[in-house]
Amino acid sequence: MTSSRPYLVRAFNEWILDNDCTPYIVVDAGLQGVQVPTEHVANGQIVLNVSPGAVRNLVVGNGALEFSARFGGVPMQVFIPLQAVMAIYAKENGEGMVFGSEPGSPDPDGTNDRDGGRSSEGQEERPSGRPTLKVVK
Repeated sequence: MTSSRPYLVRAFNEWILDNDCTPYIVVDAGLQGVQVPTEHVANGQIVLNVSPGAVRNLVVGNGALEFSARFGGVPMQVFIPLQAVMAIYAKENGEGMVFGSEPGSPDPDGTNDRDGGRSSEGQEERPSGRPTLKVVK
């Protein structure tokens, strides 16, 4: 089956806009093919406002998300492979979705753990220096 991520990103983007909120995406800027303004990357991640007022020509295809935007007044074409989108959420209330890895997708840290990165006690192991997200309710 094809990846569900592009469908979910499109759906959450539409849902957030329909509720008069501002869609933000969290991107793993270290993945191959990501073209974002590197001066705004922190801890390997970048958070981008993808609302219609902030970007032009947003296209969420089945393989990548792309748009035009200005960063510090400088126009830039942004290209993000969808496997690099880590989350999409509404700025105003934090509602949205955090994405995990999908079966068949490349493992971002280059390993291929069968236990999903969990230890025998069920605690998640996190490599140092790797970006993490925390769900806050």
